[in-house]
Amino acid sequence: MNLREPLLKPVAIDELRPTQITLGFHEVDQKRKEWREKTAASGGAYLGRHMIPSVLGPKGRHYIIDNHHLARALHEEGVKEVLVTVAADLSALSRASFWTYLDNVSWCHPYDAEGRRTKFDAIPHSIAELRNDPYRSLAGDLRHAGGFAKDITPFSEFLWADFLRKRIKRKAVDADFDAALRSAVKLAKSREAGYLPGWCGPIPI
Repeated sequence: MNLREPLLKPVAIDELRPTQITLGFHEVDQKRKEWREKTAASGGAYLGRHMIPSVLGPKGRHYIIDNHHLARALHEEGVKEVLVTVAADLSALSRASFWTYLDNVSWCHPYDAEGRRTKFDAIPHSIAELRNDPYRSLAGDLRHAGGFAKDITPFSEFLWADFLRKRIKRKAVDADFDAALRSAVKLAKSREAGYLPGWCGPIPI
């Protein structure tokens, strides 16, 4: 069922199907800014270096399994197509079997903006419908600030987001993101966070 080699092809962003419910709008804005800084000449090269991994699902649709933030940022910037690399062809599966398979191989994340597990039907049908989880943005910035290391654990940033959700109030994140990030860095270095992927250890005393 898995393809031996990736297949590269341009696909309309409007036709891409998400495999998660939320993302961080703050991180999307950062990627939009990064895209705007590219010249017309280098934009194509940038897209060539940032291909969107997908799997073929029911009716041959492309379900993306990573780079949701990039896809949303490019969509909001008016980019019509992106290069997609197909990791697996699961188009022969029924809808129920397809989502069960994705769930078991950690290729989907059916959790809402409160970190609660939901039904697969809650996953949006388009990139434009993905909802904001500010704690996912906080986790993304936390990693870039050295709060934790990049890790191969699937959806590791969401695990960190859930950790922060329970310790930093939403109104604090909305009121002053930078202050919330400073609090997150302190929390990330605590032994309390030691179970999380990419943990970098406590601050020496």
